[in-house]
Amino acid sequence: MDAYPMFSAFLMGLVEGLTEFLPISSTGHLIVLGEAIGFQGPPGKTFEITIQLGAIVAVIWVFRHTLARIARGMWRRGSEEYYVAVNLALAFLPAAVLGATLHGPITRMLFNPLTVAIALILGGVAIIVIERVRRVPAIHSVPEIGPLSAVLIGFGQALAMIPGTSRSGATIISALLVGVERKTAAEFSFLLAIPTMLAATAFSLFKARAELDFSAMGLIATGFVTAFVVALLVVRWLLAAISRIGFTPFGWYRIALGLLILAWLALRQAPAGA
Repeated sequence: MDAYPMFSAFLMGLVEGLTEFLPISSTGHLIVLGEAIGFQGPPGKTFEITIQLGAIVAVIWVFRHTLARIARGMWRRGSEEYYVAVNLALAFLPAAVLGATLHGPITRMLFNPLTVAIALILGGVAIIVIERVRRVPAIHSVPEIGPLSAVLIGFGQALAMIPGTSRSGATIISALLVGVERKTAAEFSFLLAIPTMLAATAFSLFKARAELDFSAMGLIATGFVTAFVVALLVVRWLLAAISRIGFTPFGWYRIALGLLILAWLALRQAPAGA
């Protein structure tokens, strides 16, 4: 197999793993990177679905003990596990309903570098402002979040259908706004990613079922393994570091990247010799 496609698959998996659970938009990065390097994966979105699955498996592995505890205890009404399960279900619903309804139009109209750049900049500004003006956190664990706050976080997550917004960024910003402290906001975002991303992956597989192509298994395996390993490291690092560093650095990164993408688009569209 030609080395360049394999290296491109590695880069795409690397970027997926790095960005999926940080508030900087994995979809936006993949759209821009794919266009910049001319990446052509297998037909039917097979590659994109596979590398996202690698990131999902990584977060499931990190939270495997928590998930097992929730699965055992969620049936005991009034237990902490019960409230975690209820909060996750309520936060999942808005994105599930709106995603099934609007996925097609949004994909057709908004999946382009210009939309990504604008969403990155606006989201970066929002993160910086919210980190500066948010109230003193009153919620310090996932069971404390409560039904209303969970639903509001879920509507925030639904905004991530716009490429460049960032699913984790939208859920974390929403959580901060309702008074959740940073580490708990990140933890809830990661846990919420599991049903949301599994549902999105299943939906994408169903929609593209007639076009799925697994002939390029070398590319698919490279992307999957790379995304899994890198996402594993990123999730563990963020949980350990976020209380110390906050989310403001990600806001500035988003703004800088958005401006760079706008500059790149302007240069690409400039007439030759101008």
